Amino acid sequence: MTDTPELEEGPPLLQIDAGSTIATLTLRRPARRNSLTDDDLHHLLDCIAQVNAEPAVRVLVLRADTGGQPRPVFSAGYHVGGFDRGDHGPQLFERVPDALERARPLTLCALNGSVYGGATDLVLACDLRIALAGSELRMPACSLGLHYYPTGLRRYVNRLGLNLAKRAFLTGRALAVEDLAAQAALFEQVLPAAQFDEAVLHTTRHLAHMAPLAAQATKQSLNEIAAGSFDEVLLREREAMSMASADFAEGRAAMAARRPPRFSGR
Repeated sequence: MTDTPELEEGPPLLQIDAGSTIATLTLRRPARRNSLTDDDLHHLLDCIAQVNAEPAVRVLVLRADTGGQPRPVFSAGYHVGGFDRGDHGPQLFERVPDALERARPLTLCALNGSVYGGATDLVLACDLRIALAGSELRMPACSLGLHYYPTGLRRYVNRLGLNLAKRAFLTGRALAVEDLAAQAALFEQVLPAAQFDEAVLHTTRHLAHMAPLAAQATKQSLNEIAAGSFDEVLLREREAMSMASADFAEGRAAMAARRPPRFSGR
């Protein structure tokens, strides 16, 4: 099964269990194919900020409630009616994947359905991705007469490569997750429903056991290098910080003792 537990339909829901190192952010408008309104986007920004402020959280999982849908849809993207509202902020959607990409914890997208439009950028903004077999990704911006925003174009080129990014935008055709996994290594795994949840749980727990200082700093550095905005001095500072950390000492001790490390985040 890939449906989340029964949830009341509404804005995205952030769940952080007491004492847990894992947070789950769930899109929960399945009857509307999890399309996103301006209110949903503001709520997503608030949820990401809340996770950033919880130092115990090491992993954020993004998924969707697909209950009752004839075919699972992770998200149909931005609710296009919002473009006709006079108070729509043209950069509002862009702020959400940008914030997700910069989120302090490691992020995993559990893509439990097909994804369309702007929501594809939420998938690309995550650090790692697992997809439900048979799902697809479609970017119809040019088909609608829209030039996409700059950071989204960057993520498409960085994650998919130029040729696949052009195929996605300039044809507007759906791309199968199986093809994206094979051609762009976009997904860690593409799995049938019977194996999907177990794989997400296994990967999430694995990420939660990584050394948080080193993993989070390395994530920042990799994103800066990919964006062409890195500062080598800052990267050297992060390297030195990790080498002086209690986590690095614990990692060496655990390796010598042939036991699992117990990282504290210090």
